[in-house]
Amino acid sequence: MKIKINIVVIIIALILSLKGKAQQDAQYTNYMYNTQMIQPAYAGSRGFTTITALARTQWVDLEGAPETTTISFDTPIGKNDNMGIGVSLFTDKIGPTAENRITIDYAFAINFIWSKLTFGLKAGINEFEIDYTRLNIANDNDPLVQYNANKIQPRIGLGIYFNTEEYYLGVSAPNILETRYYDEFNIENTSFSNVSNRIHYYGMAGYVFDLTPKIKVKPATMVKIVKGAPLQWDLSMNFLINYKVTLGIANRLDSAISILGGFQLSDSFFVGLGYDYMTNKLRRFNDGSYEVVLRLDLFGSDRKIITPRFF
Repeated sequence: MKIKINIVVIIIALILSLKGKAQQDAQYTNYMYNTQMIQPAYAGSRGFTTITALARTQWVDLEGAPETTTISFDTPIGKNDNMGIGVSLFTDKIGPTAENRITIDYAFAINFIWSKLTFGLKAGINEFEIDYTRLNIANDNDPLVQYNANKIQPRIGLGIYFNTEEYYLGVSAPNILETRYYDEFNIENTSFSNVSNRIHYYGMAGYVFDLTPKIKVKPATMVKIVKGAPLQWDLSMNFLINYKVTLGIANRLDSAISILGGFQLSDSFFVGLGYDYMTNKLRRFNDGSYEVVLRLDLFGSDRKIITPRFF
């Protein structure tokens, strides 16, 4: 069943009317393979150069629903790989709105005997725009739709990441600036409020253990907190079979149940898939959400992978 874009626009307008008091960052089912987008301290942590691409189509058959694409690059640098750098590209489209972003990540690690504590910094720019030609406007002369929103704002994020060979813990805020997208307008004594992004806080953790010599298990969780919005809590359980196939299931609190799959096609190339089945009232209006992840690991002559990293 499809909902016309004018209804979607009404929903967006309601969200905007809350002055941004809702979760505004894109969500990822395969967050465990897309960690750099939300955690700058992850850059370079895998020990070799990695290129990752993710595409997400959310709420299929709901016209104007979110479509998200990300591409990230990261590599270790410095003596003993105690630093990492990365670059991330992001685009997100929702109805008539589009958000584009480029960020640079820097990570500095303190190495211990069996573990590593890493501090990360993210910096970049964010562009937000509205294309009113995508709307079914009843009155083209409406003054409120004459203001094309196209703003570029800075982003600064912070993160801390602790890991051993078996587990990891991390907290981050990908953007600590409450970006303001709209200025207040006053048109014939009628004004509408500005909208700003609230700071999103993330917490993540995971643990890997051997179920059998050929099966590894990784329970993981991610929590997203933003003022004025419900807690988003993801729980997942993934099984790595013979270092080649990953199968898993996940639950997003009061939102969706997800099925995950991954295939290590070679030492360097990994493909991940995800499907979300909605568990809230929105499931009546869409056919779920789909994700695909492609990851390419590049090894230098002095590096060799023994077993694939599970995080």
